[in-house]
Amino acid sequence: MENKKIREYGINIGNIKTGKNNSITDIRGVSVGHVTLDEDNIKTGVTAILPHEGNVFREKLIAACHVINGFGKSTGLIQIEELGTIETPIILTNTLSVGTAYESLVRYMLTNNRDIGDTTGTVNPIICECNDGDINDIRGLYIKEEHIYKAINNASEEFEEGNVGAGTGMICHGLKGGIGSSSRVLELDGVEYGIGILVLSNFGKLEDFILNGEQIGIRLSKKIKVENSRDEKGSIIAILATDIPLSSRQLKRIIKRTYPGISRTGSYTGNCSGEVIIGFSTANKISHYEEKDTIEIKIINENKLDAIFKATVEATEEAILNSMICSTSTVDRQGNKVFCLMELI
Repeated sequence: MENKKIREYGINIGNIKTGKNNSITDIRGVSVGHVTLDEDNIKTGVTAILPHEGNVFREKLIAACHVINGFGKSTGLIQIEELGTIETPIILTNTLSVGTAYESLVRYMLTNNRDIGDTTGTVNPIICECNDGDINDIRGLYIKEEHIYKAINNASEEFEEGNVGAGTGMICHGLKGGIGSSSRVLELDGVEYGIGILVLSNFGKLEDFILNGEQIGIRLSKKIKVENSRDEKGSIIAILATDIPLSSRQLKRIIKRTYPGISRTGSYTGNCSGEVIIGFSTANKISHYEEKDTIEIKIINENKLDAIFKATVEATEEAILNSMICSTSTVDRQGNKVFCLMELI
């Protein structure tokens, strides 16, 4: 699948410079892998985000999470909120496959860390989900343990966007949604740092859709002869990665700024929408077996956060648009066409 991002259509979001690949993997060490199941009514998959190249259980990263609207079944958020670190890859999949993904990630971590549950504590698997049941036969429970392992093993700096991996069966603003990513570059003390966003988009109504400030949803709905789009009962998962040195509290402040980016595409956060945001910084690694009573970490000057806030808003909005423009049209379980954005603009 060719991934022509929204900028390749002459639509530029914001004015902060993007990273080399305009992707979450512009943050050094971050990688993404997919497994896609796309045959007949089976349209689902798995996406894995690996936070760094090493053993993330032994070298944890400072992290934070934020729930905008809690209609969701994600796992691992309680411990992130309490301890402010992550210690596993992040797995994205469909709602009814969270259990399979959880057990599979546990087994993966046990295989790679013989000490877990033996000479040290247990592990906090992070699984996030959206409901792809309009397009995918979600009751079929087609995601298996092997798919989780394969998505992790497929992780690389280059990855596809659109209706791939966990995004295979997702709908965004009544059109085909899925996986999208974007990044921004900032200079702090003369050094370049990055902010990267990856989204799993599955929210919004067509008539509310806004593209780069233009409310084009009503026009598009008339173009495809849809009077009222699907009900707003979807969700969005956003993963933010950065190499800026931050505390967990600062990260939480930053990831809250994903919401303006989501809203700028026309979302108002419906009752049944599950919006979960996870952020992590690769700047400080926290050793699982640290022996010192005190440790030193580097964090940013609080008064310098505004530029990061703005970069987060821009990258989130663009990642959502990339998830739509990189997707291709498909059909739902009822045989109705789900248009992609590329086909309409």
